Amino acid sequence: MTKSRAVHYFLCFALLFAIVGGLAGNPVVQAAQQGSNGSFSLPPNQEQPSPEDKLELKCVLPVLSGKSGESFTFEVNLEWWGSESRRFDLTTTIPPDWSATILAGYPERQVLAVEIEPPAAPGYPRTETVKVTLAPLSWKFPEPGEYIMTLEVTSGDIRESIELKAVVTAIYSFEMITATGKLSTEATAGEDTPLSIVLVNTGTAAIGNITFSSSKAEGWSVTFSPEKVDSLEPKLTQEVNVVIKPPRGKTIAGDYAISLSAGSKDYQPDPLLIRVTVLTPAIWGWVGIIIVVVVIAGLGALFWRLGRR
Repeated sequence: MTKSRAVHYFLCFALLFAIVGGLAGNPVVQAAQQGSNGSFSLPPNQEQPSPEDKLELKCVLPVLSGKSGESFTFEVNLEWWGSESRRFDLTTTIPPDWSATILAGYPERQVLAVEIEPPAAPGYPRTETVKVTLAPLSWKFPEPGEYIMTLEVTSGDIRESIELKAVVTAIYSFEMITATGKLSTEATAGEDTPLSIVLVNTGTAAIGNITFSSSKAEGWSVTFSPEKVDSLEPKLTQEVNVVIKPPRGKTIAGDYAISLSAGSKDYQPDPLLIRVTVLTPAIWGWVGIIIVVVVIAGLGALFWRLGRR
């Protein structure tokens, strides 16, 4: 009885080991199979799924810098990894007082959508390039700063977007004109001649520390009041009084030219060339009249004396 029970236990253990060994050796339940070259691969019913259709937007230079009033053009690549040809709609979101255009094709034309074929070879996308131009309205000069435009590309449930940034820098510019618009004046030797000039800030940023200088003939005096302008804000003006004084006794009547200049470290406009017509001083006019009167009186006296003889 004891011997049969021992045989019974032995057969049970043998059967258990056989079942466990069979399961361990079955390739169906293995996580991977070893090939002839020693590598492992997934079973046929566990292959990796094929990649879904996708679109990628890329721009090599997504941030551009320029002066106020300039336009900014970005090149954006549309990389299509899909399995079929699709049409993609193109839209932009722009800041106020700006406009946007999208160009594509050859020759380039303004477009609202592009058709992209599937990739020609596995692992490589089909790429379409579009040029997106962001420009301020023609009568606007944006303040210095960063302006962001968004390009959105959609096709059905596929939707991708990219941000493009324009960095606007300030324009430093001003003009110097005469208050009357004339570039000529009259002066008398030895006397002060006033002339009013106006500075106009035509840029988009304040211009500081504007100083003045002049180019003139020897002995002439040109003074400015104020002698400098600490700051001139955009679209504002500043009047400057200029006093011109030709030297007395050394200046012959006639036309002379003087050059008036204004400038700062940020900008220096062209100088103003002023024609100055120098007149004979009034005292010399009276001297001339007296001389003429004396000569006429002398001649009259001479004729009177000769007539009596």
